Amino acid sequence: MRVLVTEDDASVSAALAGALARAGHSCDRVTSGGAMLQQHRSADIVLLDLGLDDMDGLAALEQLRAVSEIPVIVVTARGDERSTVQALRLGADDYLVKPVRLHELLARLTAVARRYTGLATDRIELGEVVVDESERRVLHRGAAIALTPTECALLAVLARHADAVVSRQHLLDAVWGDSYSATSRAFDVHLAGLRQKLPMLRITTIRGRGFRLERPR
Repeated sequence: MRVLVTEDDASVSAALAGALARAGHSCDRVTSGGAMLQQHRSADIVLLDLGLDDMDGLAALEQLRAVSEIPVIVVTARGDERSTVQALRLGADDYLVKPVRLHELLARLTAVARRYTGLATDRIELGEVVVDESERRVLHRGAAIALTPTECALLAVLARHADAVVSRQHLLDAVWGDSYSATSRAFDVHLAGLRQKLPMLRITTIRGRGFRLERPR
């Protein structure tokens, strides 16, 4: 993959680039949000720090999402819940807090890329809702619902097991990869996004067991 590292700390940027190169990825490095916005079209995925010199990384992410659906993994020292939730709601696909374990970053990178390129070709019908995995889109009465690729992947797993309870860990493994923590905040944000955007579908929390998407009758 071609990875665009957006990081203004030269030592961190070099460490990320070295790990990516050893894993077989090509890498370009920029130090500002403006440069990232100019160069993202030449990349397959963006690693984005939030503490940039020219603008806040969240502002850069918002501007990027206005023009592109390129996968974005936030890699930042900000570990507070507000920043995490805001980044995910603005369209980040994943969120890692520094110091980053490089093997985990590579696993997350692979999982995010798989959500964009490795979806099945099935169409799943849930009453008036159609989940089209090959096109990464969801339709309600023929009208498209704006979901992120992560939300679409999460919905697809639930839809394939409609009326059955799916454990949190199974959902994390299927969507994020088996390196992901069962306590990940990203999961909760994306699940909340699904419930908000698709009120016509009922996703029930089964305490201690997991989640069940109720097939419309």
